[in-house]
Amino acid sequence: MSFGAPYLLLVLLALPASAGLVWWASRRRAAAISRIGDPVLIALLSAAANGPMRRARTGLWFVGVGLLVIALARPQWGSDIEIVEMRGLQIMVVLDVSRSMLAGDVEPTRLDRAKLEAADLLSRLDGDAVGIVLFSGASFIQLPLTTDYATARTYLGNASPRMITRQGTVIGEAVETAMIGFSDKRESQKVIIIMSDGESHAEENVRDPVEAALQAAREGAVIYAVGFGSTDGAPVPMFDEQGNIIGHHQDQDGNQVVSRLDDSLLQQIAEAGEGRYYWAGEGGGIAAVAEEIETFQDERFRSEFRQREVERFQLFLLLGALSLVLAELLTDRLYHSLRRGWVRTSGETADA
Repeated sequence: MSFGAPYLLLVLLALPASAGLVWWASRRRAAAISRIGDPVLIALLSAAANGPMRRARTGLWFVGVGLLVIALARPQWGSDIEIVEMRGLQIMVVLDVSRSMLAGDVEPTRLDRAKLEAADLLSRLDGDAVGIVLFSGASFIQLPLTTDYATARTYLGNASPRMITRQGTVIGEAVETAMIGFSDKRESQKVIIIMSDGESHAEENVRDPVEAALQAAREGAVIYAVGFGSTDGAPVPMFDEQGNIIGHHQDQDGNQVVSRLDDSLLQQIAEAGEGRYYWAGEGGGIAAVAEEIETFQDERFRSEFRQREVERFQLFLLLGALSLVLAELLTDRLYHSLRRGWVRTSGETADA
């Protein structure tokens, strides 16, 4: 026998202690009655109080509560076979929120366009689990895998460069973060969709994005990349707290920083991840990725036989409820009625 919620069985430890307290209180009551005086009167009072019936009621209460606790712990024994339909992919949207994504060579900005593309992807999904990873100079899982697409749209809408203070573009680390977000308990295809301008600032101890993509592919994931921006590039604007442009970023020499799409890096990452690269400016973008995802259709719908334990709490629930009901029926009036009937029957038998 096993239990679905075995920790609830700890409540049973309180029953012996409670029974001890009840027994101690009963002994004290008996001792107090014995000090009243006349033994004959005490015997009559004890008979009227109906001690045996009260002890039976108390015992039934303890039995009933114990059985109900066992029922709540969900006892299980035996097993049967159930058919489980495995449906859907695991998709991690890896969104670049670095400052370069605020460039306006894609209207309204690269980041806003990426959000719209991601929202379009959500409208095309049906039963697939989707999660969101944000990255710039660091990465984190903004939304774990879910099929609640409305919530996912809300999280996408809130994504901004302010959510990560460390600047840069660590695509390799973002891929590793996405892999952590996948569930090994689900038997479904893992898909990573990188949405970025591809600018990767090489620093020491930063994970190489192509190597990270190769490792992800070895672990069963497929990587697609969608590029945002243009090779001509655009300056990176600066905003005030109200969202108004107050200038453009400059380098250490005072020159205006121009951010350009690095599609060659994104292509390498997609190829290493056994997927494909698409440029959002061609009108393909996410729509093309969605069509690629449809190639996994055969893996999205299948059935699996699983063995599961059979829940047996119903028996304990029924017996516990019957014990409590019976305890309520065992009243002093019932005892005296049965006793009078027994005495009458015994008298009639003796007269015969």
